[in-house]
This record gives sequence, C-alpha cells and structure tokens, in this order.
Amino acid sequence: WMKRENTPWRAATTARVEWLDDNTPSAPDYADIYYSREDGQAESRHVFLDGNGLPERWRQHQRSTFVIAETGFGTGLNFLLTWQSWQALPLPRPRLHYLAIEKHPLSRGDLARALAGWPQLQVLANSLLAVYPPAVKGQHRLLLDDGQVMLDLYLEDANDVLADLASRATAYVDAWYLDGFAPARNADLWQAGLLKSVAQMTRPGGSVATFTAAGQIRRDLQSAGFTMEKFPGFGRKRESLRGRLERTPEPLGATHNPWDLDKRDNAMPDSAIVLGAGLAGCHIAAALARRGVTVSLLDQGEVAGAASGNAQGVLYTRLSRKHSALVDFALQSFIFASNSYQSLFDRGVLSSPTDGDLCGSLSRATDERDLEFLITALADLPELARVVDAATASALTGLNLPAGGYWFPGSGWLSPAAICRALVATPGITLLAGSGPVQLQPGDRGWLAHGASGVLASADCAIIATGVAATEHQHLDWLPLRRIRGQTTHLPTRSPLNTLRSVFCHEGYIAPARQGDHCLGATFDLNDEETGLRLADHRYNLDTLAAAVPDWREELSAVDCSDLEGRVGFRCASPDYLPLVGPVPAREQFLQTFAGLRNNARQRINSRGDYVPGLYLNTAHGSRGLTSTPLAGELLAGLICGEPLPLPRSLCRALAPARFLIRDLSRGRI
Repeated sequence: WMKRENTPWRAATTARVEWLDDNTPSAPDYADIYYSREDGQAESRHVFLDGNGLPERWRQHQRSTFVIAETGFGTGLNFLLTWQSWQALPLPRPRLHYLAIEKHPLSRGDLARALAGWPQLQVLANSLLAVYPPAVKGQHRLLLDDGQVMLDLYLEDANDVLADLASRATAYVDAWYLDGFAPARNADLWQAGLLKSVAQMTRPGGSVATFTAAGQIRRDLQSAGFTMEKFPGFGRKRESLRGRLERTPEPLGATHNPWDLDKRDNAMPDSAIVLGAGLAGCHIAAALARRGVTVSLLDQGEVAGAASGNAQGVLYTRLSRKHSALVDFALQSFIFASNSYQSLFDRGVLSSPTDGDLCGSLSRATDERDLEFLITALADLPELARVVDAATASALTGLNLPAGGYWFPGSGWLSPAAICRALVATPGITLLAGSGPVQLQPGDRGWLAHGASGVLASADCAIIATGVAATEHQHLDWLPLRRIRGQTTHLPTRSPLNTLRSVFCHEGYIAPARQGDHCLGATFDLNDEETGLRLADHRYNLDTLAAAVPDWREELSAVDCSDLEGRVGFRCASPDYLPLVGPVPAREQFLQTFAGLRNNARQRINSRGDYVPGLYLNTAHGSRGLTSTPLAGELLAGLICGEPLPLPRSLCRALAPARFLIRDLSRGRI
C-alpha cells in the first residue's frame, strides 16, 4: 500500500490545462477533454447518475451513508452534479460519502475557471473551492453541507489508492464512476488489476458506470465480478457501459500482517460514551454526533479543564525534506484542521479575535538543509506554506526579525476552550461535566460509565480521551504514555509587543494578544510533576522570546516575573510523538495471536487482531492537539461506524494503539 517513509517530500504535480475556444478545459498530456463540449452536465448525469440508477437508489437505501467512488476527479463536475441531485432529495436521506482519485489535480485557479461555466452549480462550486486542498500528495477529507457530505480527495496514483483501500478487505462502495481519460490515452486508469480492486471494494449488488464501451474494459470488469451491459451513450457516442457486482470477487492476497484489522465486524452504533471533554474528546464527540450517534460526553472536571485549557494555542505543522508517518500525518491533519476551524468562523460559531484568529504564522527555520530543499518543494504550494526571507518575515509578522522562515497562511491561534464549547453544542451530544472519577465497565449491551453516584451513562461503545489518565482504566495500564509538564506565561500587551500581527513560532511561540494578554510558551519538562507556577519558567519563556526577537530584549529583561500570570498543564505524548487513535487491543489474546513475532519479526501471521469490543482510544496528542484532534476525530468515527477512513492504511497503523504491542513483540521486549 501507499508508504513513502524516507523518500523525498514532493508536492503532487498539478494538471497542465489548455482552454479551447469555447472555454472547455482540455488535457494536452492526454489529448483529451475534461467533459463533453456538447453538454458536459447532461453527459455526466446520463452516464454516471443514470448509469448507476441515481437518485432512485438513494430513496431505497437502507444504510445511513451512501458511498460513491470516482477514478478521475478532474474538474469536480461529477461530484457537484451528484451533490446537487442529493440535495434535491427530501429528508430523511442517507449521508453522501464521495471518494475521488486524481493524480494530477487542477490548480485552484483552473478549477474555478472550469466551474465558472456552470452558474447553476456556483453555490456548490464556491463551497468546494473554499476547502479545496493545496496539491499535497495524500488523502484530503473535505466536509461539506454541515458534514452530511464527505469528499475524500486522493491526490495519488489510482492504482496505489485502490490497492491500499482494497487491502482493508472491506466492501465500502455502493456505486462507481469510472471517469478517467479515454482508455487509449490513459491506460493506467484502466488496468485489469485496478478493476479487480474496484470489485474488492464494492458492496454486493453495487454498481459501476463508465462512458467507455471498450470491449477489453467490459471483459476485465466481468472477470472482476461485475455483470456488465451496454447502454446508450451520450450525444455522438453510441454506447457506454454499466454493471452490477453479482459475484463475490476473489480475495486479494495480504502483503502485511493484518494486525490492525479487527476479527469482529462491528455494527454501526446508536450511542457512544466519550470520557474527556478536552480537544480530543470534543472532536470525536462532534464527529460521531454528525453521523447520528447519540453521545454522552463525560469529564470529571469542566470542559477543556486539563491539557486543553491554555488561553491560546497555535495551529502548527512540521515540514521536512523526507516523508515520514510523523510528517505526513502532521500535514494532512493541519490542512484538515485549518479548514475545520475556518468553517467555524465562517458559520459564526467562533468569533474573531475573541476565540482566535487564523492570521497566519511564521515558523523560524532551524535546519538549513531543510530550508534549501523546501524553497523549491514549496514553490507551487503557496496556500500551504512558503519560504520567506527576513524582510518578508518581518513585514508579515510586524516584528523586526533577524532571519526568515516558513510562512503558513492558513495557520493562526485559537482558544482551545472556545473550540471545545463550540463542538459540545453539536446536536446529539449530552455533556456531563463535573462527574468526578469515572470507570468504564462492560454492560449487557455495550458499556457503562460508573461514577460515585452509580451509572452515569450507558452506550454501545466507549471512547477514552483522558490523556495520561487513560492508563488508569482496565485494559490500558500497559500504554507507554508520557506526561510532560508545560508552563505558559501571560504577558500584558503594550509597546512594542502590540506590533505583532501573526503567530511567531521559535523555540517557543507568541500570538497576538487575546483580551489584553499574550500567551507565551511553553516549557517542556518530562517527569516533572510540579503543578504550581515557577518564576524560573516565566523567565525562561521571556528569555527564549528575547533571543528570537532581539529588538525586544531590553523590554523583556525588565519584566518582573513575580507580577505575571500563567498556567501549568500536562501534555500526554507517546514515545514516537504520534497520537494513539483506534481500538483498544485485548492485550493477552493479541499477544498470543502474534507471539511468533518474538522469534521472527518478519514472520507472516495471517490473522486479524484481537480487540476489546466497542472500546476505543484517542490520546497522546502532545503539544499539537489543536492540529491533530480534528482529523483524529474523523478517523476514529470512521473506524467506529465502518466507513472509508480519512487516512491511508500505513498512517492508520502508525496511529493504532496496538502498534506498541507489535513493536515490543518484534523487539523481544514482551
């Protein structure tokens, strides 16, 4: 499956588009056009919606979500027409989940120009353009229509994507749009192996439709398991193809130990318990509630009262010359989080500048080799980041900086508590704050949350999002969680600090003032349990800032630390600094199943993992919880509800709590 560990980091190559006399976009590299010059909308509706029996099938659909997958996203016309048709359905209707693959995405400018020719789609097109991702390789989850429409846009080679999806051995897809350029001009999108992966991912009775009537494509789809038929083509094209999956495809051979897949098939839950009302807990609660799951959100204290309680947090990511799980997850989660928070501001759920401001951020460069490499690598990604010199950095931040760095226009600062309160207001969530210590116990049907006064909540499944306190629960005392003390400093704004216009990240960070105070931070102390404020830590935060902004050195050195307020919090981190997001392994059974790895770490054990039924974990987001928790919530909700997931399988495995059992077995530690 898709795995790029230690390969050079590159952006996706955007499409080369030429515009014909009638403003139709064409792809000269494939000698083909993106849609019919006769009537692109009518062609799409006829071939793909009518060819798959839509929207009639939506009216009869029994599941909560209808999944469509498309090879060749192109201008997004098929997606927008599908969304428009779905919107016209009366309620209740299934949620729409659309998977689209595009190796060479259109630039935002070309996409806007292509869609400008469809005024009846302009409202939907503008919504798509608002969240359209930069050309960063990987999978991008876009939430539209208040989260009732999910678009997973894969900027990848379709063969890699479909092999990755098929490796999960789960049939997700109800209908396929096979819409690459013509087979004679883009053979890679019509390989027999790719079409086998299509069949692997299709639910029994699921459908496929395509504009082509090529005999080899028809035979390959039949060989994969579809019953195919010709139907009238559009315009001057005589015939197209459509079909149904009526034969179970032959299973694909596994290439890796499937320890990350659950032996049990879990049903979509009606209800969930979430322990912990910080960023991790609130994001997963909201993600489940959007899917119609009733959520009981419990916290022994108040909302955002622990590690999520700082006055200001920074939306942050990392850049590197090479791909790694840490870098790839950081970038995918940053892009998703930036869109998610911008949506909250756009809808008036968050208010700027009280609750935050996506004013951009500058990160000081610390590695000259990375900087030199990324000047070129980021050249076509100004929406994500760009390398700037000292003069530009100073102009962007309002500071006089001695060096440049990386400018992130979609970044900024936020109040974690304001975000948590906004998420808790999602319909379907019941908050039980101040509940005191809570223990989870299996019930006759699912899980029970027990407090001092008895049972506080019951539900089909339970999610633990309580930071390092997760180890206090049964089944979780083995988790290798680290507790890291951090102290922030609240510095009243005044000249020259009030010139700051954006977030500035150095060894610490500073953001424009919120309610008259800048939040400086933060110290990073492992195995330090001191809960009180320390003057020495205030001084450390001030001196670190002074070293990064020499013009402020005199002003900051004169500050009396005894007059300063601040906050002490405890981050929860893992040994590899990736969060733990996924089902809780049934440790003893899991170790027995994969015991052979003790003697041979490369041994093939073709067995799925043993997991505690209905119990999940979402923790160890460290100092980047603002960035990582929105996408982690989507990932966990997808796992719980049996949906296509928002990350490739390699990253899901990199986040799975069971990874530590596999590593320790492979290294002979347990």
